[in-house]
Amino acid sequence: MWNYNFYVYITTNPLRSVLYIGVTNNLERRLYEHFENKGKVDSFAGKNYCYNLIYYEHFTHINYAIEREKEIKKWRREKKNALIESFNPGWRFLNNELGE
Repeated sequence: MWNYNFYVYITTNPLRSVLYIGVTNNLERRLYEHFENKGKVDSFAGKNYCYNLIYYEHFTHINYAIEREKEIKKWRREKKNALIESFNPGWRFLNNELGE
């Protein structure tokens, strides 16, 4: 079986007040798409300016990534905040750190 790259990720708006949780096979491309869609009202992430990466997890199988995305989406905000802080204590925007 082939292994691939999949990511569950969390983006936020510039004020860090709204969270968007998604899954993708190309994190850099997806972040670019979120940035290009900022302000567009036809998507949650666009409408809420959620283009700043603050958290991600890597998977090699899409089913595990989708399962994890669904799990995190069900959590209360406090639990999501704790997950982000365990990975990125300062809630730094990680967009420019990918690929380093």
